[in-house]
Amino acid sequence: MMVIVDLMRMLIDFTYSILSAIAQTFVGPRLKSVDGELCLITGAGGALGRLFALEFAKEGAHLVLWDCDTVANEQTAELARELGVGVSVHCHTVDLSRREDIYEAAGRVSREVGSVTILVNNAGVVAGRRLLECPDELLERTLLVNCHALFWMTKAFLPQMKANNHGHIVTVASALGLFSTACVEDYCASKFGAVGFHESLAHDLHAEDLNGIKTTLVCPYIVDTGMFAGCEIRKEFRGLIPPLDPLYTVQQAMNAILGEQQMICIPRLMYIPFLTRALLPWEANVATYRFMGGDKCMLPFIKKSEQKGSNGHVESS
Repeated sequence: MMVIVDLMRMLIDFTYSILSAIAQTFVGPRLKSVDGELCLITGAGGALGRLFALEFAKEGAHLVLWDCDTVANEQTAELARELGVGVSVHCHTVDLSRREDIYEAAGRVSREVGSVTILVNNAGVVAGRRLLECPDELLERTLLVNCHALFWMTKAFLPQMKANNHGHIVTVASALGLFSTACVEDYCASKFGAVGFHESLAHDLHAEDLNGIKTTLVCPYIVDTGMFAGCEIRKEFRGLIPPLDPLYTVQQAMNAILGEQQMICIPRLMYIPFLTRALLPWEANVATYRFMGGDKCMLPFIKKSEQKGSNGHVESS
C-alpha cells in the first residue's frame, strides 16, 4: 500500500515539475533578491568572473573575490565598488590548485568578513596541449582547479550554509562537461567531474531536506574570452553556433541563479548534443561531429597555444 501512495506522490511531483518548467519557459521565473548576501566568486580576475562580480554588485550583494592574479582581481574589485553602492568588496589572492591555500583563505573570510551565502565556483584552466605532448603538471593543474577545488570549496563553506539552511552554490562547468570533443582531454575530464560533483551534491542536499540551499549548474558553449582562441567548427555552421558573448553568458547565468534554476545550458541549442549523446549510437554521434567539424575544432586552438609556448590558460570557463 505504501508503494502505491509513494508512486502517486512521485507522479504528482513529476507532473508538477514538468508543468512548472513549461510555465517558466513562457512566463519566466520569479527572481529572488540577493541584496545583503555575501557572495564569493573564484576566478574573479577573468572575463566571466569579473562580469559575475559586477552583476552581483548591481544586485546589492557583498563580494569576496578570489583569483591567483592579484592585479586583475583588484581591478575587478575597483569596478565592483564603483558600481555597487554600499557594497563591500574583499580581495584575496588564492591558488585554487592548492588545497591548503583554499582552506586558509576560507578561514580568513569566515573570521574577517562573515559567512558566505552564495558560492560561485567559476575559475577554470586548460592546458592547451595535445595529451602526449603536455607536461603532467599542466594536466594535473587542470583537474585540481576545475574539479578538485570544488570539493575543498564546498567543504569550507557548506557547513555554515547547512547550519542556517540558507545558501546558493553555483558551479560554472561547460558544455564540454556534458559531451566531449578531441584534443582537450584534461578540460573535458575536469568538467565532466565538475558536473558529476555538482549533481551528486544537489541530490545530497535534497536527501537531507535542506531546501534552503539552492544549486545552479551552468554549462555554456565556448565563450569568447580568449580561453579557446582559434577554436572553430565547420565554417558553414559558425553563424549558427558562434562563440558566446561573455556578458550575454553571465546575464543568462544570473537569470538562472536568481530564478533558482537547477541547470542551464547556454545557448539552449546545447541541450541537443547533450541528448543525442545519450540516445544515439556512438558511431552516429561521431558522424555528426565530423560533419559539423567538431572532431577537429580544437586543433587551431592547440596550434596557437603550442606556438605561444603556453603554460596553460588561466581564464573562467
